[in-house]
Amino acid sequence: MIDNRLVMLSMIERHGTVTAAAHALHYSPSTVSHQIRQLAAELGVTLLEQRGRTIRLTAAALSLLRHVDAMSTEWELALAELGEHSDEVSGSLGLCGFSTAAGLLLPPTMKALNERFPRLRTQTIEAEPGECFDFLLSGDADVGVVVATSDIPAGADARFSQRFLIDDPLDLMVPLDHPLAERESVTIADTASQTWILGRPGTTYHQLVMASCAAAGFTPIVGHYANDWNTGTALVHSGFGICVASRLSRSQDLHPVRRIPLSGENAPTRHISAVTRAGAEERLTIRFTLDALSEETQRLMARLGRDLLS
Repeated sequence: MIDNRLVMLSMIERHGTVTAAAHALHYSPSTVSHQIRQLAAELGVTLLEQRGRTIRLTAAALSLLRHVDAMSTEWELALAELGEHSDEVSGSLGLCGFSTAAGLLLPPTMKALNERFPRLRTQTIEAEPGECFDFLLSGDADVGVVVATSDIPAGADARFSQRFLIDDPLDLMVPLDHPLAERESVTIADTASQTWILGRPGTTYHQLVMASCAAAGFTPIVGHYANDWNTGTALVHSGFGICVASRLSRSQDLHPVRRIPLSGENAPTRHISAVTRAGAEERLTIRFTLDALSEETQRLMARLGRDLLS
């Protein structure tokens, strides 16, 4: 198994501070600092150095982490091979995902896992995309469902294996009596004169809409901020503006509005992927999980598309 102190060092690299790394790993900062100092003493090298008020990983630490990534992948591959010699699958498997995935995709995936592997314990953790990668690195989860954001590791990051699941379009939500309500589809440019309800600045939701509007040649008129699809749709229902909502969300079920597909090259879309630690995708249970997630995502999106057209 990989020395947990190496996981701590990797998390410091990811988050930039001992405090943030400790928070992600559920340790106190003093515990992490002590463990890293102990590791450095055993190896006979300096791993962290103080630069003003910040710390930096030394060249030795970065060199060590390159080997840690390779070791972690080999360990996952070893677990996959060992699993082939087991007569019955047991143990545990953790899943994590952002709120929409946690509500719509993870429960049926866990049910399929429990039916296929009766002795396997499963657990779901609802988490933001960046948190999902922390849970994977710490071993608290084995498979994450994430939406592409600016704060997650790149697809080429050697520590992880990512499988694209689906593009999740953002549909326009307008009041039932809105002038656009009778349209079968609209472009983002058609909303240039409308009052918008957006996620707060800094959120992925906000960035997606702002980028789409900018590409269409205008800056949206923002009347209200709401991060939650249900809150935004409730404001639309009451006539305070328009918003977009994920195709996977069902916010209009609570607050009746007209959901209209957005068309054109500037239509905002969320890219959803499943991610595991590198090498873990070869394990029987995780292969099954990834396939089940793919099938469930395609099935759900097809049904939502039919509902939108009916």
